Amino acid sequence: MDATTVLADVTGSIATVGYGLAAIGPAIGVGIVVGKTIEGVARQPELAGRLQVLMWIGIAFTEALAFIGIATAFIFGYN
Repeated sequence: MDATTVLADVTGSIATVGYGLAAIGPAIGVGIVVGKTIEGVARQPELAGRLQVLMWIGIAFTEALAFIGIATAFIFGYN
């Protein structure tokens, strides 16, 4: 086993760990979005429908960060 083989093994593992770390941010973001929506519905029940639509839009934008993270892992992880 030479230095080049070890470096290739480490590089593959870093891409996987990188995506795992990149997924933490969107997970926290979705939790905050859903939590604030529940809080808003508890305060103003008549706005539940409108808040739910805004929640789904917020989740979609937040999950776009996860897609960017997985694309980055594929681009930089598999040279």
